[in-house]
Amino acid sequence: MNFRPVLRFLGRLLLILASAQLVPLGCSLVYGEWGGALAFFLSALMTAACGWAMMVLGRGNGELYRREGVLIVVGGWLVASLFGALPYLISGTIAHPVDALFEAVSGFTTTGASVLTDIAGQSRGILFWRSFTQWLGGMGIIVLFVALLPELGPGARFLYKLEVPGPTAEALSPRIRDTALVLWKLYLGFTVVQTALLWIAGLSLYDALTHTFATLSTGGFSPRNESVAAFESMPLVVVIITVFMILAGGNFSLYFGLRRGRLSGLWRDPEFRLYLVILGLATAIVCWDVMRAGHYISLGRAFLHSAFQVASIMTTTGFATANFDHWPVLSKMLLVMLMFIGGCAGSTSGSMKVMRMVIGLKFALREVRLTFSPNTVLTVFVGGKPLPEAVVRAVAGFFILFLTSWGLGTLLLTLEGGNLVTAGTAAIATLGNVGPGLSAVGPVENFAFFSATSKLLMILLMLLGRLEVYAIAALFPWRFWRS
Repeated sequence: MNFRPVLRFLGRLLLILASAQLVPLGCSLVYGEWGGALAFFLSALMTAACGWAMMVLGRGNGELYRREGVLIVVGGWLVASLFGALPYLISGTIAHPVDALFEAVSGFTTTGASVLTDIAGQSRGILFWRSFTQWLGGMGIIVLFVALLPELGPGARFLYKLEVPGPTAEALSPRIRDTALVLWKLYLGFTVVQTALLWIAGLSLYDALTHTFATLSTGGFSPRNESVAAFESMPLVVVIITVFMILAGGNFSLYFGLRRGRLSGLWRDPEFRLYLVILGLATAIVCWDVMRAGHYISLGRAFLHSAFQVASIMTTTGFATANFDHWPVLSKMLLVMLMFIGGCAGSTSGSMKVMRMVIGLKFALREVRLTFSPNTVLTVFVGGKPLPEAVVRAVAGFFILFLTSWGLGTLLLTLEGGNLVTAGTAAIATLGNVGPGLSAVGPVENFAFFSATSKLLMILLMLLGRLEVYAIAALFPWRFWRS
């Protein structure tokens, strides 16, 4: 293991993060929050100083191989979260270091679970930082890193593969740095468009920006205590956010094809097609269920809330326009199932992804056929293309590790004495980077009541989910650390 390139690249990442902390500093200055501005200045200064020190320690030659790449990706998310927690601590917004780290990890991993009990009572600069961390983490801080640092060389492709969610990481250009730049340009373009639409629809520029950050990152942090329910009298705002949540849950590589006039490519993609079908069917079932139970009188209002919550949960955004914890059992069970599915591969959403569901189902059907025809050679096809056995095996392994992590997380969270619904949904809400769960962690509740130990466990679950298990699991075998 060569630690020099790891330290050098993590140091550069911290310098990028220090620059990012100047953005909410500007927000604090605009609103006259001098204490908040000072907190961001000190945080940026400390982050930049540590980044410079790590670069100095990491000077010298050193090749970037797979083990170093894994350590850079995992270390990148850890150091970003640790230094991203500084503004909360320095400003006094969050007093306990574990709580501050929980909020920072929840932001960067786009989980959206919070320990803040009075969100609207915090300074605008801090709330801007919460949403901005989600925006940075949505497309991926390592993808941004790859886009900004051309000298990564061949190692960039491996970093990109580890960072982009999904069973495969599709390159849009022979040069992986160009692919990273294209993705960030698309992401920035969607950000500008949604912000403009929300502003035109009647939101302030501050609300439009913060909710756009949380929408496109599928993060769900809102500066309002009521989340998007605060805009219930503005249905156009709810519709715009719903549409962009669905877009953010799609594969960004497909949107690159739209720039070249390949509109039909969206519907021809089997994953995106199934993604839309699941969204449509789930919305119809939930709408029927809440109308049947008498939660809504107007069909239009029931459909709007149902579509919003289904999109919010499946894309793992976590926004809320209603307290769905009070909805009928069928609707709640369906929403929990959607927490496990997630959006498309190559999107900003979390959880297991629709593509893995497709591959897993085809793999299971192949095994069924092999029980009565064991000598048949069968290949798993997706979208008319054969999948390498290595991808199929990786998907099967991912299911085992993901579900095992959820089961162990649920078991450990029950040690606090809470009910199984709270523990189980808190585990999938953090592992799947969803945000809200049910019962004590429902859409109008928060995670402040958990002990420090449980919060550390959920921090691990959030990182496991964002890095899709394998990168962190690779650190545990002793062979990984051999020279």
